[in-house]
Amino acid sequence: KTMSVQAFKLGEDWLTSGKALAISNGEISVALSDETRQKIDKSWSIVQRIVEKGQPIYGINTGFGPLCTTKISKSETNILQTNILQSHSVGVGDPIAKDIAKLMLILKAQSLAKGFSGIALKTLERIIWHIENDAIPIVPSQGSVGASGDLAPLSHLFLPLIGLGKVAYKNEIITTATLFEKTELKPIELGPKEGLALINGTQFIAAHGVMAVTKMHGLLAQADIIGAMMIEGLQGSVKPFYNELHALRPFKGNLHVAKRVKKLLKGSEIMEDHIDCEKVQDPYSIRCIPQVHGASRTAWLHLKELVEVELNSVTDNPVIIDEELTISGGNFHGQPLAMALDYACLAASE
Repeated sequence: KTMSVQAFKLGEDWLTSGKALAISNGEISVALSDETRQKIDKSWSIVQRIVEKGQPIYGINTGFGPLCTTKISKSETNILQTNILQSHSVGVGDPIAKDIAKLMLILKAQSLAKGFSGIALKTLERIIWHIENDAIPIVPSQGSVGASGDLAPLSHLFLPLIGLGKVAYKNEIITTATLFEKTELKPIELGPKEGLALINGTQFIAAHGVMAVTKMHGLLAQADIIGAMMIEGLQGSVKPFYNELHALRPFKGNLHVAKRVKKLLKGSEIMEDHIDCEKVQDPYSIRCIPQVHGASRTAWLHLKELVEVELNSVTDNPVIIDEELTISGGNFHGQPLAMALDYACLAASE
């Protein structure tokens, strides 16, 4: 595939579902600007100083979850980060599709490149290596509940960084140990906060959201074409699609569908036969297409908007704001996308 000249700058450029898929398909390359590299290094340095000072900050020098009050010694902070990947790699079921797993890598790289996660630059560069070389981790399909982020899927996704797990590479599934033999790569030693930064987040949910946005867009487009063909075949009226009507109830989806169907029917010789016919009005199934298709289109627009916000967000925990402020919050929670995805399922079924 032809690579675009302009690389997508991770952490800076606005990521959309379309761009994420273009990166996954090899149509757009990714890059880290000098400014982004400096932000990542600065965030990492703050974490190192927190460890040196010994001040208790969740996930950096404390245990996780209910063990958040347990202090972790400086010598054990690195071991803790490796252990959290292994302990949370408990997913089950068939592996997710390779393109979903690759999207997860891309979305996590975008989030980490924002410079608020405290990871080392070399860790992000290794993730980018996996994207560019199409060495995609094997991730089980079941295990995430979304409430604490996608802990299990993301743990499996990043096992290869520490030399564990399996990857799909050059049309075969191999162990990471074999991948290292083929590529002369070495396992990364994760530093303080890095393991938590990798497995905290919503990239499993968001990757499915990207696919939902893309596939649903295609379904909506086809539905409008089918509707226009039905109107033409039944010699229906084009008046229910006039902008004058929909301007009085201006839902975005309705306006879009009405305009599109009217454009599809423009110039139809079959439709011209309806001009002087005796019909007063068409059945609901014809004249309510803008309202029914439009409602699904509006739901899709909402999903698209929320997914794009998520693609450009920092969703791990804690977040390193600056030297003086580290916040342990809940940006990893999947609820903002989960509700919209459920709503989109109803819209797609309509």
